[in-house]
Amino acid sequence: MSYFSDAWQWLISSQNWHGSNGIPERLLQHLEFTGLALIIALVIAIPAGLAMGHLRRGGFVVVTIANFGRALPTLGLVVLVFVLTAGSAASWLVPLAALAIPPMLVNTYEGVLQVDRELTDAARGMGMTEWQILRKVEIPVALPLILLGIRTSAIQVVATATIAAYIGLGGLGRYIIDGLARNEYNVVAGGAAVIVLLALAVQGLFMLLAIVIVPVGLRRQAQAS
Repeated sequence: MSYFSDAWQWLISSQNWHGSNGIPERLLQHLEFTGLALIIALVIAIPAGLAMGHLRRGGFVVVTIANFGRALPTLGLVVLVFVLTAGSAASWLVPLAALAIPPMLVNTYEGVLQVDRELTDAARGMGMTEWQILRKVEIPVALPLILLGIRTSAIQVVATATIAAYIGLGGLGRYIIDGLARNEYNVVAGGAAVIVLLALAVQGLFMLLAIVIVPVGLRRQAQAS
């Protein structure tokens, strides 16, 4: 119970909500790290997944990248890139983007690949081009899985962006790194609580987004599968 009590007392302390080390400032930094990494991953993974799924090729590449993502030593990669780039932004951006790519790529590829062949054949029979089939048939049907992949990546990056503090950058991870260094475990508990709440908020946001843009029938079909 002391963990929750310490976290709560730290969270309700007004001094933690102001200044350069305040929660709002650290939260904005954390969201910046997360957002940039996700944008890079989206630009790379979604088009690649759509193309490979539509062409029904590249399964080996997708599986390889997925396995790489599971085995990726994120902290070690951060330190390595930090040393190689002399502390540039790439030291945190590259590992976080690399972490976000596999779930997006795999789910996008699988989502398009699983579209019923009868649908795509019917679309071709109607005279649709390959681009039209992808845009009007495959993407809408695959949308639940695509969103699931993006949501998984977003939650993973939100949780892992704390490592930016390990190399001296900001974000919510500063509370954990600095708190441990000073044996201030209330700061550690409070910072961890904010990160957990942020991850839950991201999950809730994507669930709401799925309700808004994905038709009910496709959501039920995705849940059943």
